[in-house]
Amino acid sequence: MSIAKLNTQPQKLNYRTIQFLTSAPTLAECPEDSGAEVAFAGRSNAGKSSAINALTGNSKLARTSKTPGRTQLINFFSLSEQQRLVDLPGYGYAKVARAMKDEWQRHLAVYLEQRHCLRGLVLLMDIRQPLKEFDTHMLTWAVEAGLPVHLLLTKADKLKNSPANNTRFAIEKALKEQGLDRGVTLQTFSSTKKTGIDTLERKLNEWLAPRIEPLVAGS
Repeated sequence: MSIAKLNTQPQKLNYRTIQFLTSAPTLAECPEDSGAEVAFAGRSNAGKSSAINALTGNSKLARTSKTPGRTQLINFFSLSEQQRLVDLPGYGYAKVARAMKDEWQRHLAVYLEQRHCLRGLVLLMDIRQPLKEFDTHMLTWAVEAGLPVHLLLTKADKLKNSPANNTRFAIEKALKEQGLDRGVTLQTFSSTKKTGIDTLERKLNEWLAPRIEPLVAGS
């Protein structure tokens, strides 16, 4: 059996052309499990929607709200027929009934564990409040599952350069000490100042690159 390989020279995608595809409350209602997806996850106050909007240059693409946790659906955005970004429900902050919160997290876990076209996870954390309990839980799951993770340290504009860099180095050290650094990359990011977008784009281009099936001898 041949193993699919990543294109060594991923195309540069135009994130400004992205279009809303659909919303799904459960895995069964998600689009066909084919092509390539990258999911965005994070606490409801981490600036996830703002980061997606900054990346795509569309302030209305992903819903932002003054009430964290309002997004309850898995939202799909199409870059092409076979390339998608996914906005997962925020976690850990929403002022909703415990039963509803548990239901969201159950669907989130099913998506992460069973979605075969998922290529990577962008995990967003407020740079001033990194590595909360659920962040660590998500990282642990992803590392054990072999799913690449890119940590987006958001709201970096709230700190000066030196404290922001010190926080980044401290997180790198903590991840290494906890054995959570395998397949994990990280960067600082600011939706307000539009800094870090190029770095994020390069990572997404890498993950969303079409896989090439090598020729098998005798086929």
